[in-house]
Amino acid sequence: MPLPEKTPSQMATAPNRESIMRLAAEDVDDSDLLNQAIVLHYNDIVAAVARRGHCRGSARDIVHDLYLKISDNPEVLRGKRSPGSFLARAATNLAIDRFRRQNFEARLFTAADGIVETLPAEMPGPDQRLETEARLRSLRSAIAELPPRRKAVFILHRLHGFSADEISTKLNISRNMVDRHLRKSLIHCLNRLEDEAD
Repeated sequence: MPLPEKTPSQMATAPNRESIMRLAAEDVDDSDLLNQAIVLHYNDIVAAVARRGHCRGSARDIVHDLYLKISDNPEVLRGKRSPGSFLARAATNLAIDRFRRQNFEARLFTAADGIVETLPAEMPGPDQRLETEARLRSLRSAIAELPPRRKAVFILHRLHGFSADEISTKLNISRNMVDRHLRKSLIHCLNRLEDEAD
């Protein structure tokens, strides 16, 4: 609902403070009371909001928001001794709320910008994928080169998560032998990966 605008004929019969106070006390339509109070006090309300740090355009927007908000429940003006003061106070409260919301959003998005800059990319780049695939091929061929017993120990430990004691029991070899196979297989695989990197 747009703000009421003064026409030349309305200017001649524009409401004054006494008529607004009389309307607030009498049994008249609450929407008329709101419209006349806004028309009479519009400049004062805008000025009150502007004093809170908002530019005139933003202050007008806040007064418009106030009008829309109160037009849903215009009876709040009924019985007010000074509808203009009430509207100015309500508008400055909206202005303060708008500043708080803007400051909160600014902090929120500034903090989010810092977080986003530090987040790693979810998808690796094409060069990283190629490098990973090459390293996996080298690792597979290095594992394939291991002697059968050493390969079995390595696969049970690294791929299936068996502990050294479990491997010892499963393959019927000593724990020291399991450790030796693991150490030699890891050294072999690391050497092959380093050779591929050079």
